[in-house]
Amino acid sequence: MGPVLIFDKSALESLNADEAMWFDNFFLTNITPVFFIETLADLEKEIHAGRTAEEVVGGLAYKTPDANSKCNVHHTTLLVGELSGAKTIDMKYGRPHVPGGKAVELGGRTGIIFQQSPEEAAFHRWQRGEFLQLERLQAKRWRTNLSGIDLEQNYREFQRFFPLGKPKTLTDVKRFVDFYLSSPDQEAVLSFGLSVLGFPERGQQNALSRWRSLGKSPVREFAPYLTHVLSVDLFFSLAIAADLIGRGRPSHKIDIAYLYYLPFCMVFVSNDKLHAAIAPFFLREDQSFVAGGELKAELRKLDAYYDAFPDDVKDRGVMSFAVFPPLDDTFLVTRLWDKHMSPKWRQASSRRKPLLDSATGKTIIEEIQSFEERGTPLPDGNRLNSDEADNVVIKRSVYIRKGKWNRLPPEAIEGKNEGT
Repeated sequence: MGPVLIFDKSALESLNADEAMWFDNFFLTNITPVFFIETLADLEKEIHAGRTAEEVVGGLAYKTPDANSKCNVHHTTLLVGELSGAKTIDMKYGRPHVPGGKAVELGGRTGIIFQQSPEEAAFHRWQRGEFLQLERLQAKRWRTNLSGIDLEQNYREFQRFFPLGKPKTLTDVKRFVDFYLSSPDQEAVLSFGLSVLGFPERGQQNALSRWRSLGKSPVREFAPYLTHVLSVDLFFSLAIAADLIGRGRPSHKIDIAYLYYLPFCMVFVSNDKLHAAIAPFFLREDQSFVAGGELKAELRKLDAYYDAFPDDVKDRGVMSFAVFPPLDDTFLVTRLWDKHMSPKWRQASSRRKPLLDSATGKTIIEEIQSFEERGTPLPDGNRLNSDEADNVVIKRSVYIRKGKWNRLPPEAIEGKNEGT
């Protein structure tokens, strides 16, 4: 499925349907709640060029990855889980944090079954032009809230951080943030973070009590994900106060929220200038930032490369001839696979992936069906993550054809409709 990738709305908007198909094919995309909400909000946006808001949202939903994608848990849910001690947030390997999942056991083997998420179901409805009244109300509320963001007030409030003068560069701002978060008074840091991130008073007191009971360790160790989110927010506010980010666009506050999810990807793609300027300060060395225009050019190049294949090869479907990217490292996608995937992918690319109608494929499908139909749910106290499970089943609806490309061989789609 490729490296885990997070994209913003601007990056996906720039792609056509064929490019979007290759985007989905070579990456495991982590769809953030911010993207979902931004897309929904377009229902209340003035649309020009003869298109309705429903058509714009439906078109974007169609291009949204559906075959190799996961919807990440909202960052506030992750923060609550971390601060309560109920959840340890993995921030090292760029993995999505996916909600739900039913842990089951069958014949001594374990499995996790993920049903289609509400967000995935919504995208499929939007593709068909179906919108719930509740979603329309949410879109209206989102637009109202966006107009209420006051960056001027933010500018005034954070002037107090600069008694000795404002930072001159964004690098200076990041140094200031790191210095503040490492200050000796860690209780003040935690209290400030809980307040800035909008935790209710009771939640703040509970988190502080737990921190004290565990020995008052550095906040970075006690709550690494909270530290990351606070770093992003504080950086943004201080950069505005230092006149290094303009305060004329309230949407900047929304754009910055994509960075909350950077620990859960290997690659971040955006066409946004603000992201290009800020994201590198919050990416690990083993992560990559790719400009949206650069990725679009790469996907167009891949589309031309595969379009030159013989018709009888293309008729077998993308999943039969493009499980792995080209071995030629002049392709950006190939270089990203080399950087972020196991080196064994190149050797694996020479081995044919079992087709759905092969004996091996049928065995896999039968095992999946057995876990779904006969698996016994594990007790609630038995936590199971995807690394520990013998099987992981992710149920979803996908387009058999996207753009001009069939994804599956004819015999695998016989009797199915053109859509999902």
